[in-house]
Amino acid sequence: MKKNIILIVDDIAINRDILRMAFEEKYEIMEAENGLEALEIIKHYKDRLLAVLLDIIMPKMDGFEVMHELNRLKLMDTIPVFLITSESDPTFLQKGFDLGAVDVITKPFAILFIKRRIENIIELYRHRYSLQKIVNQQIHRIQRQERELYEATRSIINTLSTAIEFRDCESGDHVYRIRDITCALLEELVKNNEYHFSSQQIELIGDASVMHDVGKISTPDYILNKPGKLTQEEFEIMKQHTIQGCELLKSINQLRNSDLYEYCYDICRHHHERYDGKGYPDGLKGDEISLWAQIVSIADVFDALISKRVYKPAYCFEETMKLINEGECGMFNPLLLKYFNNIAYDIYQKYYPKAGMTHEEK
Repeated sequence: MKKNIILIVDDIAINRDILRMAFEEKYEIMEAENGLEALEIIKHYKDRLLAVLLDIIMPKMDGFEVMHELNRLKLMDTIPVFLITSESDPTFLQKGFDLGAVDVITKPFAILFIKRRIENIIELYRHRYSLQKIVNQQIHRIQRQERELYEATRSIINTLSTAIEFRDCESGDHVYRIRDITCALLEELVKNNEYHFSSQQIELIGDASVMHDVGKISTPDYILNKPGKLTQEEFEIMKQHTIQGCELLKSINQLRNSDLYEYCYDICRHHHERYDGKGYPDGLKGDEISLWAQIVSIADVFDALISKRVYKPAYCFEETMKLINEGECGMFNPLLLKYFNNIAYDIYQKYYPKAGMTHEEK
């Protein structure tokens, strides 16, 4: 929308006439005889206003009150306001500048001088407006491209996750439950002011969590789907999925250029680390393990225990929580366990309504 209006606000008609005649050849002129009328015009035509020539002393609402309202509406930065006054008291003028006036027009009017000053500032604001418009367009374009890249990357992640499920036929929707459990625990920590994560960060970490077992694509079928306990040699091969998964992630250029990559890589490599340092592959301890990897670790163990696997039956909720809290599956961060215990039963009811039940209960 083209900016082409100058608003003249003065309770004395002759002053409005003088200023209107000075500018009407180049601009559309609108007039108001008090502050209340001026505000109605400004609110309605704010996107088309080039400038406001504002008298200070007026009935109903004076110029200072108008500027107070414009500041409240956050319009003073986009519409240049020129004060019209016969006052010469510096304190009086300073108040106008403090409220955001760009210049002062003194009475009686020196029209040629006033025109030059006002048109120079109008031109300055025009350039600033045009530049801001270009900047905003660029920001929107970049944001759109970033979102398109993120959606494409997310599609890759979901495709890989589906491939994992085809290999590991017992897991079903395991990776998607891990995403939801991870997000739920992050949100619980934020709600209780333990950590600060934005909604965007939580979404990124949740999406990255589905890649935790991507390395299992390279794990031999006879190990991945063995109906029983792995031998020590087989377990050593299984443990390699954390490292092989990271090698796979590094090979996906589109992923490496996204905000997801660091989360994906860290979670993939460290979701089997344990708080006491007895995990793998790097033997990290305590806060050496990233918070998101620790959270995915809890979610992964919970889902594995409470779900039926080729090598084990499903445990009931109570037994699952007992095993996790007593360290039977490795030691976890006590703070994370505290908040996981807060939400675990709700998660169980939402995602595992028949897990661990007897035939009679089902």
